[in-house]
Amino acid sequence: MASTKLSRTAGTPTSSKKFTISFWVKRSNIGSAGNGHIFDTYVDSSNRSQIHFDDDNVIDFRLAVSGSNIGRLKTNRVFRDVGAFYHIVASVDTTLATADDRVKLYINGVQETSFSTRTNPSQNADFPMNGTHTIGAYGGGSNFFDGTLSYFAFVDGIAYTPTSFGETNVATGIWKIKTAPSVTYGTNGFFLKMDTSSPGTDTSGNSNTFTASGTPTLTQDNASNNFATLNTLTYQAASQSNSGTIRAYNGNTTWKSQGSNQWGTIFSTIAPSTGKWYFEVKVGAVGGNAIVGVVDAADARANTATEWYIGQSSTGQGYQNNGSASNGGASYGATYTTGDIIGCAMDLDNSKIYWSKNGTFQNSGVPTSGATGTGALTLTANTNYAFAVTGYNTTTMNCNFGNGFFGTTAVASSNADAAGHGLMEYAVPTGYFTLNTKNLNTYG
Repeated sequence: MASTKLSRTAGTPTSSKKFTISFWVKRSNIGSAGNGHIFDTYVDSSNRSQIHFDDDNVIDFRLAVSGSNIGRLKTNRVFRDVGAFYHIVASVDTTLATADDRVKLYINGVQETSFSTRTNPSQNADFPMNGTHTIGAYGGGSNFFDGTLSYFAFVDGIAYTPTSFGETNVATGIWKIKTAPSVTYGTNGFFLKMDTSSPGTDTSGNSNTFTASGTPTLTQDNASNNFATLNTLTYQAASQSNSGTIRAYNGNTTWKSQGSNQWGTIFSTIAPSTGKWYFEVKVGAVGGNAIVGVVDAADARANTATEWYIGQSSTGQGYQNNGSASNGGASYGATYTTGDIIGCAMDLDNSKIYWSKNGTFQNSGVPTSGATGTGALTLTANTNYAFAVTGYNTTTMNCNFGNGFFGTTAVASSNADAAGHGLMEYAVPTGYFTLNTKNLNTYG
């Protein structure tokens, strides 16, 4: 999250000619709002290495000595997917005879070969790999990264390929993580799984533990189980006339609509067509109106309407802060406001949807009633539904898809679903699950 970083002071490296950086990253903001530094080795402003997403959504990997970029790879390809984890590996070995082999960049196991900028270091060039190692910011203390990082490794002295850190799933062909890589880390090497209350804890055996500045958020969302978050690309499409700054943050779980007297809507990154799914929203502020619900992820209006809200199309259904159902305006439940937690249970097997306020299901709803649909509103069958939130004027919504946080505040309870995934404020209804890739594989 912004204003948060991990850092430690590194000593004399095993090698200043060979190293490997490997990490899994899920972007939050894109463009200039999301170009913070991911990793920086900083001696001073003239001697450092860094890797980050640039303003134009490309990856930029630089190696600077005495103020000059003696090694640099800047991709032509852009990286705008905010719903998936990218596995990025940067591998350096300046002892190699072939210039293009000395600095390599891999994305999801495949070597990147197309660059707008390519600067190869001279053979046996040395890089400043001591100094301050910083994750999530520029070494000088700015340009904070807003996104999710997972399984971060640095190897001092060996240039590894991606197969040391990931592998292809034979059944699906998808690149997946190795949670326990078999590598030799070297003197300054480390491996941060980021899966405990102390995300800077080094599990490489070197005890090269990092110190946190700010408050890192330990989300359940990680490279081995990808949770739904908010999709900033859908907000850009669904609210074209919104004059405010597009803003989703806290790992794309907090959203702030900023249009003046306008509707804005944002969808989840995952939109299933079958199964039973649950998420929660804690209302941060209501600028006029707020709606929690679902939308047809393929609805053409989302790409053409200048303003758009949940329920404006017949396939969408929402629960509005004035207590009404947003599709048709009929009375549905109690009013809600800042600080209230709205649960949404979507039963796509029976085409029904239910909402709760602070743990109590509204309209006498019974999410386990199946085809009977007691207290439910009706959904359209055979439709890919995304969870969504709508705001009018300046409205802030903190969404928990099982990630375990409302914004930066951890849920007060620890309610996992029946599969053991996710952390919710209130108990997940029986038969419903948090929206993530492991549950989709089993129940979707």
